[in-house]
Amino acid sequence: MTGNSSYPERIVCLTEETTETLYLLGEQQRIVGISGFTVRPPQARREKPRVSAFTSARTARIIELRPDLVLGFSDLQADIAAELVRAGLEVHVFNHRSIEDILRMIRTLGGMIGCEARAKALSEHLAAGLAAVQARSARLRRRPRVYFEEWDEPQISGIRWVSELVSLAGGEDCFPELALKPLGRDRIIHDALEVPRRAPDIVLASWCGKKFRPERLCARPGWGEIPAVRSGFVREIKSALILQPGPAALTEGVQAIQSVIEAWAAAAGAAD
Repeated sequence: MTGNSSYPERIVCLTEETTETLYLLGEQQRIVGISGFTVRPPQARREKPRVSAFTSARTARIIELRPDLVLGFSDLQADIAAELVRAGLEVHVFNHRSIEDILRMIRTLGGMIGCEARAKALSEHLAAGLAAVQARSARLRRRPRVYFEEWDEPQISGIRWVSELVSLAGGEDCFPELALKPLGRDRIIHDALEVPRRAPDIVLASWCGKKFRPERLCARPGWGEIPAVRSGFVREIKSALILQPGPAALTEGVQAIQSVIEAWAAAAGAAD
């Protein structure tokens, strides 16, 4: 323990990204409960009790842990947050949806626990890594059109931070207008033939923890003529790397995207 009672010492993290951030800051001793979906860092699952899913939580268990701060994410956890607030707990719900929002979340969390300098250094390190990704992608002679699918039934396109990472890595999001919509229901592609019309060179899928079935995607009516399907550039990006708005997405997530784009560029003769 830090021994500084001016800051929270017993923290419950209802999503993975705050858990990962606290570990990266060297403050994992403050964590007393985590989300059951947490896979990063792997030791968190061994060391910390799992007290929540994403839209549900073991409220009684959380209360038993006597947290002085509970961290959540987005409107999807609003009901959990309200229940915990009514139980007398202090709750902060982040709502970060862009790269800059993620970096601000890290700095804000650092300030909440008295680790401003380390959080600032971490955010600057992550930003420098993204700048390097962007500099690398500038060497491409042509930017591929990329369709990112977050869910298959219904088809949901990528959220804002994913769209921004695709751009940094050298691609062009096929649905930039939908990426600005924070809620999944507002990013539903109601016309399945709209993806073929936009002719992506690369299809990336991350079905939010569900097993990706590329053969099902490629067999959709009208999808056989999509350039990505014809050339075999239909790839999965693991959801743990890209769908958590935290350090993983800004490091291994964007690197996974860039590796696919660079492989496409090499095959298409678009790389220097």
